[in-house]
Amino acid sequence: MDLKAIIRDVPDFPKAGIMFRDITTLLACPDAFAHALFLIEERLDGLDFNLVAGPESRGFIFGVPVAHKMGRGFIPARKRGKLPAATISKSYALEYGFETIEIHADAVKPGDRVVIIDDLLATGGTCKALCELIEQSGGHVERIIFLIELAELNGREVLKGYNIDTILTY
Repeated sequence: MDLKAIIRDVPDFPKAGIMFRDITTLLACPDAFAHALFLIEERLDGLDFNLVAGPESRGFIFGVPVAHKMGRGFIPARKRGKLPAATISKSYALEYGFETIEIHADAVKPGDRVVIIDDLLATGGTCKALCELIEQSGGHVERIIFLIELAELNGREVLKGYNIDTILTY
């Protein structure tokens, strides 16, 4: 199945010169969504891990069904102030300022082997911050899987040293 043919290109969003890759068309097509999940699961076959982490919100969309199907726990990574219990946080730079991502302080235990799943690798800042939170907690990032990689933004450089896999590259 050609997932690129299903993902909608939206020119000049959110600003002029940007080609936005809109996955809502993929999510609206049950066969395409199932195929995307299959391709992610396929890349995890035989990998030793016990948790899946995903940053809000689209990391939830792909991470939760994969974690469920593979019998693993899921760790939601959220923006500051969205999680109800004690958290650990990491701030990171954006092109227009800073953002902070958090996980529950008890989400990752020493020795946990974590896979991160998200929809998009752009600049890599969010994912790098999540990796650092997992490692700060004593966990190990086994693999990072993105549905889409925007190669020209060089997010792989920010995540150098991690095992990264992408389904589609633009």
